[in-house]
Amino acid sequence: MDHTKTNPAEELGLSFPRKPTAARRRAAFKLWNRSKYLWLLLLPCLIYYAVFRYAPMFGLVITFKDYNVFKGIWASNWVGFKYYRMFFENPDFFILIRNTFLLGLYKLVFGFPAPIMLALMLNEVRNAVFKKFVQTVSYLPHFISNVIVASMVIMFLSPTGGLVNHLIELLGFAPVNFMMEPGMFRAIYVLSEIWQHIGWETIIYLAALTAVDPTLYEAADIDGATRWRKLWHVTIPGIMPAIVIVFILNIGKVLEIGFEKVFLMYNPAIYETADIISTYVYRIGLVQGNFSYASAIDLFMGIISLIFIYSANWISRKVGETSLW
Repeated sequence: MDHTKTNPAEELGLSFPRKPTAARRRAAFKLWNRSKYLWLLLLPCLIYYAVFRYAPMFGLVITFKDYNVFKGIWASNWVGFKYYRMFFENPDFFILIRNTFLLGLYKLVFGFPAPIMLALMLNEVRNAVFKKFVQTVSYLPHFISNVIVASMVIMFLSPTGGLVNHLIELLGFAPVNFMMEPGMFRAIYVLSEIWQHIGWETIIYLAALTAVDPTLYEAADIDGATRWRKLWHVTIPGIMPAIVIVFILNIGKVLEIGFEKVFLMYNPAIYETADIISTYVYRIGLVQGNFSYASAIDLFMGIISLIFIYSANWISRKVGETSLW
């Protein structure tokens, strides 16, 4: 009788990964030892996301509770989807969604191509000094705080002493109170965003341009291609993966309009077009103290943004074979 022990899994033809051998442990330790400084550089980023991004997610439970600061999260009463229904039934629901979506859409349509065009123009500049000067001047506004940018916009557009109205008066027209006109707010906001961030966002495309194979331009010269043809058939296809990835990320941010600048630039006279979800959440959550309602609105918008970015990624993968995952 054979008393040799057999593994039942092996008799059934199944196999499971074996425990790591000493050689594997040594290889893993060697890999860690070689990359430990890179992990240390990554550690602050991991801590930031763990503390400020993932840990606060546990607080989303208050969207289903009648949260009371003195009772705490767990002692507050459950109310289910009460605050979600309140938001959907709010008379201002469609106005807030419309304002937020249109502001994000205009920023995407006009703000997204702007750094691409600037990067392509800078790529054609042969004077290194002038190129660096333009880059520096276009980068600087990115480092100015939104408070200062909003103050500059209001000051330049002032009907009494603003630079823009001064030029309008020199042309013989009456001054315009731009910041009190609901129809002008979106254009003012988008233009200020483009001016503030166009230079910084060109960095991605300038980096992508350096990766375009120079031999492709040489081949195009041999074929007699003009500068426009080389731009259209060599340069743009060369940076298209970067364009697609940035475009997908921007689609996910269509409804995530920055709160600070809108809050600093708007006023009750232009709520019709300027009041967006983030400013409404501020008034409901921090001013009125209804944290559950404000959190429910914020979570709803986060889900919509996730759907946007996932859909854009899926379409990009199917059509152009370039995607985030």
